[in-house]
Amino acid sequence: MDAVSEDLVLLPATRRALLRRIAVAQREGRAPSLVAAVVRGAEVVWEGSRTMVEGHGPDGNVQYRIGSITKTFTAVLVMRLRDEGLLALGDPVEKFLPGTGVGEVTIGQLLSHTGGLAAETPGEWWERTPGAMRPELSDVLGEQPFRFEPGRRHHYSNPGYTLLGSVVEAVRGKPWEEVLRAEVLEPLGLARTAAQPQAPAAGGWAVHPWADVMMPEPAEDLGLMAPAGQLWSTTGDLARFAAFLVRGDARVLSAESVREMRTSATPPEPGLADLGYGLGMQLTQYGEHRLAGHTGSLPGFVACLWLSEAEDVAAVVLANCTSGLPVSTLAADLVAIVAEAEPRLPEPWRPLREADPVALELCGPWYWGTSAQAVRLTYDGFLELGPVAANGRSARFRAEPDGSWTGLNGYYAGESLRAVRRPDGSVSHLDLASFVFTREPYDTGAPVPGGVDPQGWRGIG
Repeated sequence: MDAVSEDLVLLPATRRALLRRIAVAQREGRAPSLVAAVVRGAEVVWEGSRTMVEGHGPDGNVQYRIGSITKTFTAVLVMRLRDEGLLALGDPVEKFLPGTGVGEVTIGQLLSHTGGLAAETPGEWWERTPGAMRPELSDVLGEQPFRFEPGRRHHYSNPGYTLLGSVVEAVRGKPWEEVLRAEVLEPLGLARTAAQPQAPAAGGWAVHPWADVMMPEPAEDLGLMAPAGQLWSTTGDLARFAAFLVRGDARVLSAESVREMRTSATPPEPGLADLGYGLGMQLTQYGEHRLAGHTGSLPGFVACLWLSEAEDVAAVVLANCTSGLPVSTLAADLVAIVAEAEPRLPEPWRPLREADPVALELCGPWYWGTSAQAVRLTYDGFLELGPVAANGRSARFRAEPDGSWTGLNGYYAGESLRAVRRPDGSVSHLDLASFVFTREPYDTGAPVPGGVDPQGWRGIG
């Protein structure tokens, strides 16, 4: 990332609050080392670290293992295949991996952990044993791979992401790691993210729960389970990745597709995802802040990446301890400190480069029955429909080549808005998901469902 622009420089008090927060976390969590970064406006605006080693601490170039944040990288690869038309989220696994015994599970269900698969592999703890112990998908899935009927509920599944990695390999005809490097890491400039540690890299440690002593943890190659948790990375690289997960990048995945990843695909599951789970991304509400990202852990390491699209703030925290450090809360606190101490400055108002006369014709007041609505044309070329009063359904709409508009969010997401014209070419009404919007409340000149009383509006006498 480039040097931080002047309007993104944090105030000294904010920087002090961030430093104190990680210092308290490292001490109370008894982590051998901890490194953190905060991103705003796609730039790193703060970095900090704490360590038990006197004289220096890790920086944004030191690798730590990031555990299940790897799943978000794998999800990006799958979404690329979807956007290229090589698979659909509704495709069954059987289409790409025949004979697994879980073929009815769909790609979308695997991404959102709704495939009903077991949380872990059978046999020994896979995170502390060599991947060579599970050379085939049958070793990862076991004889009884299901815990629930597919599609019925969210149940976090590491084997599910192994399947997704194998789907990537089947479609691309190359190893998962090779595809990841060529299609995500290199385009985004994530040179310090890799499947194996590359110096400088932190060692993983287990800290005794009742004594201030520790021992090293093994760093196993996870084999087939790699797409679920293999990667090593740095706060510098994950800061770039966080910016991508907000804005997208045409070389990797569009802004629309990363927004889809951040959208809940499952209902909330207490204790796992407060707002449900997206496509490879955890979702949570932390105070006033809606966050998306992922946590990660493997023996010796904990990690977290949270981003707030509304505040345009992201935080990354990496530490080299097996447990004890509440990394999810810490990263959320870093986001909240910046968002609350230095609220985001709104973008300057600017007009459209060129006014669309058809879109302009739709602007102004409309009525759904007696509910007053307003349509606005914004500088980015989208239509905004929302209630004139405080409460009601609001949405943004994207223009389509056929002259219609498609809803992008809220109740009307995916629904089509059309302007219905009279024989003389003037607009009679708007049709939106079967609702008729008229220029006057219950306009007698428009086809209002159920008709309009011929006597019209009247008083009580």
